[in-house]
Amino acid sequence: MGFGQLALICAVALLGALLSLPRALRLPVVVGELAVGIALGATGLRVLSADDPTFHFLAEIGFALVMFVAGSHVPVRDPLLLRGIRSGLGRALLVGVLAAGAGAVLSAVFGTSHTSLYAVLLASSSASVVMPVLGPGPFTARSVVEVLPQVAVADAACIVLLPLALDPGHAGRAALGALVVAAAAAAAWWGLRWAHTSGRQRAVHRLSEERELAIELRLLLSVLFALAALAVALDVSVLLAGFALGLVVAAVGEPRRVAKQLFAVTEGLFAPIFFVWLGASLDLRALSQHPSAVVLGLALGAGAVAVHGAMVVTGQPWSLAVATSAQLGVPVAAATLGRAHGLLVPGEDAAILLGALVTIAATALASNRLPSRRRAARS
Repeated sequence: MGFGQLALICAVALLGALLSLPRALRLPVVVGELAVGIALGATGLRVLSADDPTFHFLAEIGFALVMFVAGSHVPVRDPLLLRGIRSGLGRALLVGVLAAGAGAVLSAVFGTSHTSLYAVLLASSSASVVMPVLGPGPFTARSVVEVLPQVAVADAACIVLLPLALDPGHAGRAALGALVVAAAAAAAWWGLRWAHTSGRQRAVHRLSEERELAIELRLLLSVLFALAALAVALDVSVLLAGFALGLVVAAVGEPRRVAKQLFAVTEGLFAPIFFVWLGASLDLRALSQHPSAVVLGLALGAGAVAVHGAMVVTGQPWSLAVATSAQLGVPVAAATLGRAHGLLVPGEDAAILLGALVTIAATALASNRLPSRRRAARS
């Protein structure tokens, strides 16, 4: 891989971003980036090769950063999290129970023996997608406040459970590696918390801003890549390293300047590279040979909308119930890890991503009926 291909990837990623511009669609940028990767990769023109080691490594960096940003979106410090925690946790657990049953049904119907994986996919909820859909805070409607802990718990729990569900045969090793990464993330939280309470962080922030050194950004990236290296050494996905550090930063608090810098590094370069690579690595031609994979993808998406939508029986507005089904990080991680380790049947990785797109489409359709948006419209 050379500068020519890198320039091509960055250029076509811009085309993917254009699909997110129509406000009526509310499509995440990653949908367009995936589409561009599919068009130029194994499915389409085959201009980009996902097997290129440099391309793959840059995509791994993007994967870690994407999961870091997803973790930082979990509203750990939001006081509203406590106000709606009882109802939110109850709904998250109920969705998990329904997802387990639906996952068993789908696994039996399609004969894949992936009951645990499907259950995790169906129960997942992406904070990085749901929170922007809810609109800007502050949130006052009780039904919206209760969504915060529901989405936060589902997002964190499903990302932690995914490696165990994807490869149950090595669940013990994966659990041990996950515990070590989690312990390292806890140590990072202690260090960042000490720097914040002792005033060292403010001093470093002022110095970095005056001298334009970006010290905080360098430190965070160093910690992130160190956790990623630890995860790889323990045969654990970098998704856990990125998400764990994102939760740590969300818990401690992230300076606005650093947030902007991380946004630029992630969304400006590495996230587009990752999603274009992911699209390029998918061979949707296999779906023509395995039409059942298309049905599986539609079933996963419809199943996720159904199990989350069932929360209307608890008094949750149907628009919010559907919105909580939006998923992105967990399906992307499942497709990436499953294909890399040969844990999925042919076409199953594409089916998983198709299911995620179904949930995003359903969320886009329901978004105009959300309580927060209706209140803003009346204002």
